[in-house]
Amino acid sequence: MTTKIRYRMASGDEDLAPRKAHADDAAFDVRASRDVIVSPQTAELVPTGLFLELPSGFEAQIRPRSGLAFKQSITMLNAPGTIDAGYRGEIQVPLYNAGTEPFRLQRGDRIAQMVIQRLPPVELVPVAELSDSERGDRGFGSTGTE
Repeated sequence: MTTKIRYRMASGDEDLAPRKAHADDAAFDVRASRDVIVSPQTAELVPTGLFLELPSGFEAQIRPRSGLAFKQSITMLNAPGTIDAGYRGEIQVPLYNAGTEPFRLQRGDRIAQMVIQRLPPVELVPVAELSDSERGDRGFGSTGTE
């Protein structure tokens, strides 16, 4: 069964509606709704003209595009960004230029990917102690490079 997600585009941005490049892609392409220059070592909040109405129990994740990251040193500050079901404002993407040259975006450029997921019902249960595991409390870098 296909879940239908309601959305609207800002006036004049109907041509920027999110879409998948291929039917079996996991993510919808999200586009810039205006020209933006992202200076080196700075971030810009880029508008998309996209507004979502996610049903309760769903989220949208906004993720960086791999081509922009690898070829242009452009990524997102909070990746992935989470859009909650109750949010009705415009989706904006916080792009960061990790490169040494200004990055020029034009209206309509693909700037991020959006994955929509159903969330499982979860309840956090406080306890006095947690069970043991093989890893235990070893954190960052504890699994080595092998």
